[in-house]
Amino acid sequence: MRYDDSPPSPESASSVSPDRRWFTRRSGLAVGAAVLAPTLLAGWVLVQVTTGAGADDARPPRIVMPAAAPSPTQASTPTSTATAPETKGPLAGKTVVIDPGHNTGNFQHTSEIDQKVDIGTIRKECDTTGTTTNAGYKEAEFTLDVSRRLRTVLEAKGLKVALTHEADRAWGPCINERARIGNEAAADAVVSVHADGVSSGNRGYHIILPAKVKGGAADTAKIVGPSRDLGEKIGSNFARTTGSAPANYLGSGTGLVVRDDLGGLNLSTRPKVFIECGNMRDAKDAALLTSPEWRQKAAQGIADGIVGFLGG
Repeated sequence: MRYDDSPPSPESASSVSPDRRWFTRRSGLAVGAAVLAPTLLAGWVLVQVTTGAGADDARPPRIVMPAAAPSPTQASTPTSTATAPETKGPLAGKTVVIDPGHNTGNFQHTSEIDQKVDIGTIRKECDTTGTTTNAGYKEAEFTLDVSRRLRTVLEAKGLKVALTHEADRAWGPCINERARIGNEAAADAVVSVHADGVSSGNRGYHIILPAKVKGGAADTAKIVGPSRDLGEKIGSNFARTTGSAPANYLGSGTGLVVRDDLGGLNLSTRPKVFIECGNMRDAKDAALLTSPEWRQKAAQGIADGIVGFLGG
């Protein structure tokens, strides 16, 4: 990938109007009731309506026709109620932050994204443009699309989901801000979505895990273990859902890589991983990455891994 931290290598009844009404003064109520008895037996309802004054001020009764039974067509049409799913169990109250790698506007703001920021151990560029396929499909377009799909899947599970950006800003955010967003959200899991950009023939996905790093604002000691658990669950689910294999060019076939030079990981205080979904520069991988159907599978695989990590 060529991104913020590029790799060093490759109805109710009361509402129904009566058909008729029969009125009587209260002194004649008994007679009226007698006359009405057969009708009452036929299903009419006699309603005595009183005002807020005493009983002597009672209004005359009125007849209310009971609501008609709905027709078969009406009965078979459910009322649409758009309500959020109620989350119970281990997913209740959990928050996930999704970080779409790069920004499509970075190409027009190279001077801004080239500014160095502190990632704890070193200073590094704020962000990068990201890579593209040979046909010009931007990594930033890919990452935002998958991230939005991922959010939809996770929200359907009742999880609270936030994105670090939605290309609603001219460029960025910088890698340190991306980390800060996850930290301030007290996210239970953070996933940065990317695609790699290395030479053709290099194929497959890989998950980048944080190394144990301490320096300046960076201290990953508490997140190394849970981040690996998150990464392993995402990797296995991603492979199963997409049919993709672990990268053939790094990670020794495990699909897992540990790095200590990524600001998004170094500055995170929450369990976090990066996923490189494939190589945009390889024609076979590019064919997958540019397919909406495959991107939906990618989102589902990542979501399944996150949910598994959270105990769902």
